[in-house]
Amino acid sequence: MPPRPRDRVLANLESIYREAYDRAKAASDQARMADLDAAYQREQLLLEVLLDIRDALGSPPVSAAPGTERATGPDPITALETIRRITRLR
Repeated sequence: MPPRPRDRVLANLESIYREAYDRAKAASDQARMADLDAAYQREQLLLEVLLDIRDALGSPPVSAAPGTERATGPDPITALETIRRITRLR
């Protein structure tokens, strides 16, 4: 099964928060609106990082020739190297 498109995942996140934000706005709950706004920004950032990791792990290794596809899926060694590079950024 192919992964869900990035835009669809981010749109689902926005939809969930938008509904909650609209309910808080209708109730004139300013504190809840501020909390939801901060939570949305935090969740969006985390989700984008996870999607970047997913994309990096699913892409062919840099050494692969352009236009060649691997039929066996992501290379585990390349995946481990990608994770190691990402964790070094912290």
